[in-house]
Amino acid sequence: MAELENPNMMPNLITFLSSLLEEVAESNDLNCGFKAQKISVFHGLTRPTISIQSYLDRIYKYANCSPSCFIVAYVYLDRFAQRQPSLPINSFNVHRLLITSVMVAAKFMDDMYYNNAYYAKVGGISTTEMNFLEVDFLFGLGFHLNVTPKTFHTYYTYLQRKMMMLQPPPIIAESSLSFGKGR
Repeated sequence: MAELENPNMMPNLITFLSSLLEEVAESNDLNCGFKAQKISVFHGLTRPTISIQSYLDRIYKYANCSPSCFIVAYVYLDRFAQRQPSLPINSFNVHRLLITSVMVAAKFMDDMYYNNAYYAKVGGISTTEMNFLEVDFLFGLGFHLNVTPKTFHTYYTYLQRKMMMLQPPPIIAESSLSFGKGR
């Protein structure tokens, strides 16, 4: 996964992850009347004013975690959503789920990481709330934190494929290809 170390790759990944989460949150906001949902520590009283894109950019800028943490955080969010169907990701909880998933991924994956108080400050919440979110998130995952290389690769290639589908095709200069001209 050396591609993750490419400095141009991470901003694209962050942008794509935020658009993916935005899509999921909006879809679940629309469907909230059709499914039973429970309120959890992840739910805010109001929708945050900061966009998911800006929030994820902020986490990326200040968390200083390895690029693989964002893939693992995505795996954790997917696991959480599957294990907690009555707590779908929506616009009231996506920000808290994001900061918590990245923090837990950093703690699990990286040798060096910041403490909960630092992540709370990055996320714009109190340290006490960050601590509660972490505990609830871990229980919500059933403490299933290990991500096998195969699972990591599956999620990474999925994201990569989806990102490539959204990018415009490269512009090829006519002079760079001969296509049998003069032959």
